Amino acid sequence: MSRPDRGTVLLAPDKFKGSVDAAAVAAALAAGIADAEPGRAVRCCPVADGGEGTVAAALAAGWEPVRTTATGPTGTPLTAVWARTGTRALVELASTSGPAAQPGGVRDPGGAGTEGLGTVLAAALDAGCTDVVVGLGGSATTDGGAGLLRGLGARVLDAAGAEVGRGGLALARADRLDLSGLHPRLTDPAVRVRVAADVDNPLLGPHGAAAVYGPQKGADPALVRALDTALARWVRVLAAATGTDPDRLAAAAGAGAAGGAGLALTAACGARTAPGVGTVLELTGFHDALAGATLVVTGEGRLDAQTLHGKAPAGVAAAAGAAGVPVVAVAGQVVLDPDAARSAGFTATYALTDLARDQRAAITDAVALLRRVGARVATDHPFPTRRTIRSSP
Repeated sequence: MSRPDRGTVLLAPDKFKGSVDAAAVAAALAAGIADAEPGRAVRCCPVADGGEGTVAAALAAGWEPVRTTATGPTGTPLTAVWARTGTRALVELASTSGPAAQPGGVRDPGGAGTEGLGTVLAAALDAGCTDVVVGLGGSATTDGGAGLLRGLGARVLDAAGAEVGRGGLALARADRLDLSGLHPRLTDPAVRVRVAADVDNPLLGPHGAAAVYGPQKGADPALVRALDTALARWVRVLAAATGTDPDRLAAAAGAGAAGGAGLALTAACGARTAPGVGTVLELTGFHDALAGATLVVTGEGRLDAQTLHGKAPAGVAAAAGAAGVPVVAVAGQVVLDPDAARSAGFTATYALTDLARDQRAAITDAVALLRRVGARVATDHPFPTRRTIRSSP
C-alpha cells in the first residue's frame, strides 16, 4: 500500500553562530534529506531574528546586495553590506556595530558607537529607498543611538558647543542635540523606517540597556553605572531636541534595544518598532514558502530558554503552527527542556552534539553533522513523492 503524499519540507534555519551561516545550514540539511530520499521535495528559506545574519537571509531570498563604506564601533573603516529589493531596504546594525565588527575582537563597551549604522542608513535613503527596515539585534554598543544620529547628519554637542566623542560614556557631557543637518528624507511622508527588534527593555535602571546588556559587552559594574548615568543625561537631551517627555522616552518598551539605538530611531527619525522575527519572516518570503509545506525544519546554534524570547526558531514555530504545519528544530546543542520545546511548538529536536565526538567537533564538523541530521529527519518523517529541490523566491 502506498503512503499518502505528505507535502514539501520547508527548511527555515537561522545561522549556527560562530560555525555555519543560515544558508549553509539549509543546504547541508537539504543534502542529507536527498541522501535519504533522493528527489524529495525541499524548499530552502533561511531566516534570522533581526541580528547578525538578517541581511544574509534577505540575500538568500533574492534581495540585491549593496556595499557601503562605513565605520565599525570603534571608528575603524569597513565595508558594510545591506540588502535592497525595489524601494525596500534592509539594514543590519550588527554589520557595523556588532561584536564581529570590533577590530581583533577587542571590546570597548564605553567607547563603542553606532556611527556606521547611521552611514549605511543614510546610503539607503540616498539610494531612493522608501521602506527601510533596521535590524537591531547583536550590538556591541551602549550609546543610546547618538552615533547613528551623527551618521545621519545630526550633531551632539557639549555645553561649550563642541562635538561630543564616540560611545556611551561621552554622553555624560552631552548638552544639546542639533538635528538641523539630519537627513532630509527622514521627514518625507513617503519614507517609512521600521525597527525590527524583539527586546522590550526600557532605557534605564535595573532592566535597562546598560544593566542588562552592558555586562555581555564587557562592562564591569562601575562602567554599567556610568553608562546608565550617561544615558539618563542623553535621554533628556534627546527629549529636548524632539519636544517629547524624557520619562516617557526612557520607559518605552524597547527603548533599551541595541544599547538604546532603537530609542534614537523612534524619537528622532520617526521609526516604528516591529517584531524582529516576524518582520524578517515577512521580508524573506517565509509565508509564501510555507504554502504547501507539511513539515518545517528550523534551528540555531543553541536551543535553550532564550530561544523562546524572540529568537528565529520560536518565530518560525509560531508562524508554522498558526498554519497547522508541524515543526522540528535542529541545533548544535539542545538544552531546552523537552516540555518547553513541545510547548513552543517543536514536535522533535535534533542536536549535533548527539552525533559529534565532543562539543568542539559539533562546531568544526557542523556541515557534515547537519547532513547526517537531514537524513535522519527524512527517515523520521518519510515522504514518498519525488520532486526536485528548489529554493524559495
